[in-house]
Amino acid sequence: MTRRELLICAFAAAAPRTTRAAAPVVVGSKLDLEGGLLGQMILLSLERAGVPTENRLQIGPTAIARAALLSGAIDLSVEYTGNAAFFFHQEDDEIWKDAKGGYIRAAELDATRNGLVWLTPAPADNTWVIAVPAKLAKAASLATLEDFARFVNAGNRVRLAASAEFVESAAGLPAFETIYGFKLRAAQLLILSGGETSATIKAAADGISGVNAAMAYGTDGALESLGLVALGDPRHAEPVYAPTPVVRAAALEDYPQIRAALDPVFAGLDLATLRDLNKKVAIEGLPAREVAQTYLAARGLDHCGHDHCGRDH
Repeated sequence: MTRRELLICAFAAAAPRTTRAAAPVVVGSKLDLEGGLLGQMILLSLERAGVPTENRLQIGPTAIARAALLSGAIDLSVEYTGNAAFFFHQEDDEIWKDAKGGYIRAAELDATRNGLVWLTPAPADNTWVIAVPAKLAKAASLATLEDFARFVNAGNRVRLAASAEFVESAAGLPAFETIYGFKLRAAQLLILSGGETSATIKAAADGISGVNAAMAYGTDGALESLGLVALGDPRHAEPVYAPTPVVRAAALEDYPQIRAALDPVFAGLDLATLRDLNKKVAIEGLPAREVAQTYLAARGLDHCGHDHCGRDH
């Protein structure tokens, strides 16, 4: 048994139990498009595994979803490994830039302090990125942020659309500037209200107000459709943000089949797959539940093989 498993078992043994044997697992998610999509995958997978569920998807941003999980208002939600650096005030630790190391650290901290279990993470990284139009990337040979720094420092015209959080947070633009050695002036920034990347990447794609670069997320489904290229981060300025189901230990003890139901679902969500699924919702306008069902069917995960799968919950 690994150290992480020992910690989880120790917490479960010590934690007070409540009467919840017949209670459904309350599944929550963040407000964004990807949160709703992954939440639907979880609901469908648990239902097929005979786990009764309650839908509380898209309840709010990270702070609200995290508070709901800690308080027990929800039992299960998707979290991103890199966010644990901020939950536990360890932003300066380089371990968060390593996919495996960051996951192990997040799992250990949440198990011992909060009774939360991190299940199998997706092999995708939904970190902040800077994206540029494909035509500009080809003309200026921009493939990575090292190339972007060279482009900026050579005095070329650059205007970046971003949220205030990306511009001001030490983990956002300042991290890229420090690691890669460039600096964007205030006049080179178009700060858009809210944190939605849909607005920033559209500004870059359409050249709105002279914008030719945008804050984006690694798994944004609209990048390719809008003709944008996400620049690589070879020096790992950003933490790894691997989407991972996080469940309260008490709920997992009541329904141990949760782990087996969700592990293969998230194991198949690599970067290309998650981008494509997000694209189907964001660009093609398909319902998140339909996209989730199609993904599960394609991976042979739409039938659980147990006689209770069709039972009404």
